[in-house]
Amino acid sequence: MGIWSKKSIAQLQQEDGHEHGLRRTLSGLNLVMLGVGAIIGAGIFVVTGTAAAQHAGPAIVLSFVLAGVGCLFAGLCYAEFAAMIPVAGSAYTYGYATMGELVAWLIGWDLMLEYLFASSAVAVGWSGYFTAFLRDHLHIHLPKELVNAPFDVAPGGHIPHATGAFINLPAVVLVGVMTLLLITGIRESARANNIIVFLKLAVVLLVIGFGAPHVEPANWTPFIPENTGTFGQFGWSGVFAGAGVIFFAYIGFDAVSTAAQETRNPQKDLPVGILGALGVCTLLYMLMSLVMTGLAPYNTLNVPEPVYVAISKAGPSLGWLGPIVSLGAIAGLASVVLVMLMGQARVFYAMSRDGLLPPFFGHVHPRFQTPHVASLITGGVAMAVAGLFPIGLLGELVSIGTLFAFIVVCSGVLVLRYRRPELHRPFRTPFVPLVPVLGILTCGSLMLGLGVPTWLRLVVWMGLGLAVYFGYGHKHSRVGHQAPAPAGPGGTR
Repeated sequence: MGIWSKKSIAQLQQEDGHEHGLRRTLSGLNLVMLGVGAIIGAGIFVVTGTAAAQHAGPAIVLSFVLAGVGCLFAGLCYAEFAAMIPVAGSAYTYGYATMGELVAWLIGWDLMLEYLFASSAVAVGWSGYFTAFLRDHLHIHLPKELVNAPFDVAPGGHIPHATGAFINLPAVVLVGVMTLLLITGIRESARANNIIVFLKLAVVLLVIGFGAPHVEPANWTPFIPENTGTFGQFGWSGVFAGAGVIFFAYIGFDAVSTAAQETRNPQKDLPVGILGALGVCTLLYMLMSLVMTGLAPYNTLNVPEPVYVAISKAGPSLGWLGPIVSLGAIAGLASVVLVMLMGQARVFYAMSRDGLLPPFFGHVHPRFQTPHVASLITGGVAMAVAGLFPIGLLGELVSIGTLFAFIVVCSGVLVLRYRRPELHRPFRTPFVPLVPVLGILTCGSLMLGLGVPTWLRLVVWMGLGLAVYFGYGHKHSRVGHQAPAPAGPGGTR
């Protein structure tokens, strides 16, 4: 069948009917909370201030609307696929069903940019907040050599000489703890995530509720600062550039679909989880960005802790919120790492079951019933990346990888609607072909705004992926050679 071989929908649905060792324990509420846990984190606590100060000013709220609309189009397409093909693997599985093995492999490889590198990037952000909390509130000063990356990003995106630091140890420890939590069980991980999500939602609502009365409307003037003469630096081009930058803040809602085989009623609960998480987070992002830019001039928010800075500008009346915001950021970023690691391990699991990766990626722990080997490998690589590289090198790669995956999913809905209109779809994307086409155009436009260096890195990464595919995956593909996929708790039939 070759590189264009496809998995039939019937085959995927049949796989879902077999017991593959993953335990179905997640409800619709669990999925919403997983989605919120993945989305709310670096976006509110880090990226919003940078995007406002460098690109959109107070109009960053419009950037969130634009990025949210793009995510809504993609989310509706994800929901159709997730309900129709409730199997682990997310966009990788959907691409396999609609566009063939080679495209599926490229998506799976691309998803590493989203899940694996995002978990590392967010862990680096978490380390910054954690270190600052220890320093400012507990007067504990950690050695700089142990809380910074040994490499830094120079202007132009190149990696210069070593910084003098040894390793970002807090980021490494966080990834290690989250990996162990995932291995012990998805139910336990979901419970821990629910607690963290409630905590950071409370912090966000406190900032919005108590910060709103202290907003200075003068800080919103001009609402859209005049363009400096350079594309992306304020003006309407800045609003669009800001949307591309803060798209990082929406990364994670699609991670809900990777838990399809651990969901009690996937046809019903997956659309609820995906769209519910997206709606909750978009509303909170808009309110939070308005409050932040209303409390402090937008040009003062280009700092690692913009929420803390905005609260400080309100004066001593909101000083009590400072430590709470720091704790909320620490908890919020930790939950993002948890969900990103979970998503990557389950993509590895799905690719291994299809023969595109070695069989050990598909092994399931006999006691915990989780893909423990894939989780260990994911965690190990993420620990190395988080310990050695700065967040600036990883952020835009994560965004472009996610946008590419969204475009493929939107395209897949179009392809399958016309090729297989008779298939049962428990959830149907409305207004096809309009919604998928708008999703493709919106995400494609945001990709174009990410710059040439990021595109070059994407091309290099995809080239490496093609080498791995033709060196191993194509030769061992079960679908390409029409061999059945394995089953059973150990990953073999």
